[in-house]
Amino acid sequence: MLELLAEPAVWASFLSLVVLEIILGVDNVIFISIAASKLPKHQRRKARIVGLSLGLIFRIALLFSIAWVASLTEPFLTVFGTAVSWRDIILFAGGMFLIWKATAEIFRELETGKATGHKSVTTFFRVIAQIIVLDMVFSLDSVITAIGIADHVEVMVAAIVIAVIVMMVASEPVSAFVEAHPSAKMLSLAFLVLVGVALMADGIHRHIDRELIYAAMGFAAFVEVLNLVRTRRRSARS
Repeated sequence: MLELLAEPAVWASFLSLVVLEIILGVDNVIFISIAASKLPKHQRRKARIVGLSLGLIFRIALLFSIAWVASLTEPFLTVFGTAVSWRDIILFAGGMFLIWKATAEIFRELETGKATGHKSVTTFFRVIAQIIVLDMVFSLDSVITAIGIADHVEVMVAAIVIAVIVMMVASEPVSAFVEAHPSAKMLSLAFLVLVGVALMADGIHRHIDRELIYAAMGFAAFVEVLNLVRTRRRSARS
């Protein structure tokens, strides 16, 4: 283990993996923040911590089951000339679930003006169950990425732990910002729909570059920031 610290290649793969895991984790943080917003305020932080902790456990468990993860990418079925693996099915189903949740939340936002109007019927364990489902999907994608970049399980585990800690720290301000700005919440939900579409596309071997999605959403977020600044300045002048 100690000899790995002296290898520049190991550090390069570690840093690259940390950055990629954080980027991949943005989707998870946004979903967890929106799901937790349906709970009473005193339970939201706990739900975010539990959700991200479960994600960490799933990722580490999968890392130590590398042979099993590799087998998930092996086709076991052919549909209309397309080879299908368990990874394809999991990604496709996870994408459908994400689209369903995000569009249902958008519908509530449009119908009621606020998506958190029914907190009383949402239980803590129901929210955690939803988070677990998406954790499993995102964990699979995350671990496959880790296996492709690093050669040592210790490096993968360390990178994933660091990335999840960063996400835990970032989840509080992200949740506060999304909750305080309804337009930003709608933008986040639209982002989740795009991620769901990308997951489904991966499931049918029609990969969509994540860079395109993140670039589009980054530009939309920049425009949203300009709108928020403009609204704040106008309120200050009046």
